[in-house]
Amino acid sequence: MNESETEGWDCMKSLMLGNAAAARGLYEAGCAVVSSYPGTPSTEITEEAAKYDEIYCEWAPNEKVAMETAFGASLAGKRSFCGMKHVGLNVAADPLFTCSYTGVNAGMIIAVADDPGMHSSQNEQDSRHYAKSAKVPMLEPSDSSEALAFVKAGYELSEGFDTPVILKMCTRIAHSQSVVETSERVMPEPRPYVKDIAKYVMMPGNAIRRHPLVEERTEKLAEFAETTELNRIEPGSDCSKGIITSSTCYQYVKEVCGDKYPVLKLGMVWPLPSKKIVDFASSVEKLYIIEELDGFIEEYCRNLGLDPVGKELFGYLGEYSQNVVAEKLGQPVHTGVKLDSPVPARPPVMCAGCPHRGLFYTLSKNKVTVLGDIGCYTLGAVAPLSAMEMTLCMGASVSALHGFNKANNGESENRTVAVIGDSTFMHSGMTGLANIAYNQSNSTVIILDNSITGMTGHQQNPTTGYNIKGDPAGKIDLESLCRAMGFRRIAVVDPYDLGECDRVIKEELAADEPSVIISRRPCALLKYVRHKPPMRVDPDKCRSCRMCMKIGCPAVSMRSGKAVIDKTLCVGCGVCSQLCRFDAVREG
Repeated sequence: MNESETEGWDCMKSLMLGNAAAARGLYEAGCAVVSSYPGTPSTEITEEAAKYDEIYCEWAPNEKVAMETAFGASLAGKRSFCGMKHVGLNVAADPLFTCSYTGVNAGMIIAVADDPGMHSSQNEQDSRHYAKSAKVPMLEPSDSSEALAFVKAGYELSEGFDTPVILKMCTRIAHSQSVVETSERVMPEPRPYVKDIAKYVMMPGNAIRRHPLVEERTEKLAEFAETTELNRIEPGSDCSKGIITSSTCYQYVKEVCGDKYPVLKLGMVWPLPSKKIVDFASSVEKLYIIEELDGFIEEYCRNLGLDPVGKELFGYLGEYSQNVVAEKLGQPVHTGVKLDSPVPARPPVMCAGCPHRGLFYTLSKNKVTVLGDIGCYTLGAVAPLSAMEMTLCMGASVSALHGFNKANNGESENRTVAVIGDSTFMHSGMTGLANIAYNQSNSTVIILDNSITGMTGHQQNPTTGYNIKGDPAGKIDLESLCRAMGFRRIAVVDPYDLGECDRVIKEELAADEPSVIISRRPCALLKYVRHKPPMRVDPDKCRSCRMCMKIGCPAVSMRSGKAVIDKTLCVGCGVCSQLCRFDAVREG
């Protein structure tokens, strides 16, 4: 971000997304290095941080690499950051648990964004367990202002207690706006790197001496939790109920109850303040714990000998809301305004002109078993294509295909494939492909190369040739990479060409050795992609066979028994015209 763009930003109030506010906190705290992997709802923290020229920012191939990069920057004496979504923390768990032992040099913050309600995720895990298990502190903001402040506090905590610090966001905090007061960037003095083998080389003899230090640190952090302003008690007029809460739930409680009931608002959710919790509980008649997902705080309170009302009332599933909190606490519930007619369902669908559609249609037509992966192409599982039968986690399609074929003694090799996007392949598909090459299953892997990380909003990756700022960068050649891994059969197809897709898929499935198919065409939504004029349907030639509907394109529909193409959606890819046997679909 240049000087003219940031002019007037210092010491002013403005509305900011939680993610943008966290990025602002990185800037103000003097963060020097940011390395992340995009994952909704965390992505914008790094995208916003990249707008500040003073911060070096990058997209890493995966979350493990991002965390290790941030650790290296901290080791060098500069404040660092890595960001990811909750399932990304699974990938980065290896360095997380060990850098808890090593500690840090300069401050290091790890942002993880949970997704209650699974708006864009394959599970609903609660990242607070990672903080407890890895024995590192976790801060949890409840609005944008706290997102900024907690980043700055996190660096002080990190350097003061020699530990990485986790900043836990969630979908609502990350993607909602509230007022933030900004201030100037303050650069801390770089911390000199000092060779310290006992601290940083985690072989068993050193690690066993570091573990007691981690336990001592946890005790000191627990003492800090008792007095820090991050955890505060807000008095209420009615002590029949007392509420312990954090994050979004705190906002719901305040909107529903105002200052009626006392509230212990937790900003530091690990370690938890035992004495403060017990004292608060003794000041109210009945203790309520309001927290989304797992009963993390509730379990802690029960271990303290308390008997709170928690998950038996509020449940473990999905997001809460003001009305959920109001109903459970016996407060007025706002019914809202009902529409005269129901809103039609809008199931997710691949975009018009999506390059994956033609390939999935071909796989479905040939009744191929498809083991899928994480990305927008996961929508290949949705009707009418219904072409994907498994999605587990990033990179799992390739590894699972190998196991599937080995378990079937090779009998499934000629009718089963894995599909994986270019960014996901870089993330964690390469190791699965190496396993196929090394342990020799006759497997066919299809890399869906749409020249971008599509699922999180068009971020660059190592195959695109551009970095986070759009500048030229190192570019990995997929064909050369696959050859280097030992694959001799590598085919590249245009997914808009159904005939070619059909021929290549049949050919590679029939081959007697492992193969890779690269389905290559840029995402239809990329700004630089130039589209053809929209297709049109000649109603006189249309026989109402509905073949064009089999690809599930949102631009194609049936009206009065005839196919119709929406010119505002169609990008002229021509896939539907290849299905029409009566030459009714033509270029516009």
